[in-house]
Amino acid sequence: MTAGVSLERPAGQAHWTGRFQALASPCEILLDVDDQDQARRLTELAAAEAWRIEHKYSRYRDDSVVQAINTSDGHPVTVDEETAGLLSFADRCHTLSGGRFDVTTGILRRVWRFDGSDRVPSRKQVQALLPLIGWSKVRWQAPELVLPAGMEIDLGGLGKEYAVDRIAERLGGETDRGVMVNFGGDLRALRPPRTGQWTIGIEDPAHERQAWRQLTLARGGLATSGDARRFILRRGVRYCHVLNPRTGWPVHLAPRSVTVVADCSLEAGLLATLALLHGRQAEEFLQEQGVAFWCYRGG
Repeated sequence: MTAGVSLERPAGQAHWTGRFQALASPCEILLDVDDQDQARRLTELAAAEAWRIEHKYSRYRDDSVVQAINTSDGHPVTVDEETAGLLSFADRCHTLSGGRFDVTTGILRRVWRFDGSDRVPSRKQVQALLPLIGWSKVRWQAPELVLPAGMEIDLGGLGKEYAVDRIAERLGGETDRGVMVNFGGDLRALRPPRTGQWTIGIEDPAHERQAWRQLTLARGGLATSGDARRFILRRGVRYCHVLNPRTGWPVHLAPRSVTVVADCSLEAGLLATLALLHGRQAEEFLQEQGVAFWCYRGG
């Protein structure tokens, strides 16, 4: 198989599971097919597409589209059709969320490092970056974007879920059997397995590698956002990695974990993130959206 890709059929399971690493996540492709060669081919196709998206939109690569935008120094940049679609989606999300969802907040990573340590930036450090945040300062008229000098965009809040949906739909065009794509807990079930539905465990934020709830899903997207893996813990206060673009600080009184089921992974991920940004009102916000959700507020 392609380097970095593995395939197995777990004991007692009728489906194949392909695995690889991409987008800073462990990636699984569940395929309810009988032929091992077909399962291998589909897994390799999925991995190639995930790596393509990662390379194209990584903020860490000098040759990525995001890096070209972030180093444009206020000059117009014309983007390709795929990138234009993502930026237009980000634009709509910013408007519909009242500014809570903002792809220019990635610059805050200069002072916030959610690595499990106790290092919290000073208010002065955060305040110094706020003038460089705000999608409303960006001029976007597809396919041309003008990003003010000093500002950055970060599509990390969309990229993984976008990849999940794109890969699931791509694999669905290659087989009429059950397919589920799972990138670090953000997933898309395109079709159910022959056994009926896919079984999914939601990680317990307080106990790594344990599930606090088990769900079944035949079709649709599911995404979880929270502080289980990315956080700061200082003097008994746990800081979640989701930051308010207006203040530059984590939202107070948000659930530790939010899981949402929607039509696709991109929609589910957006709603889970927005729920965290609503803090104490997370559950109320999700009830208004009319989607299935689970919020964890345990210790």
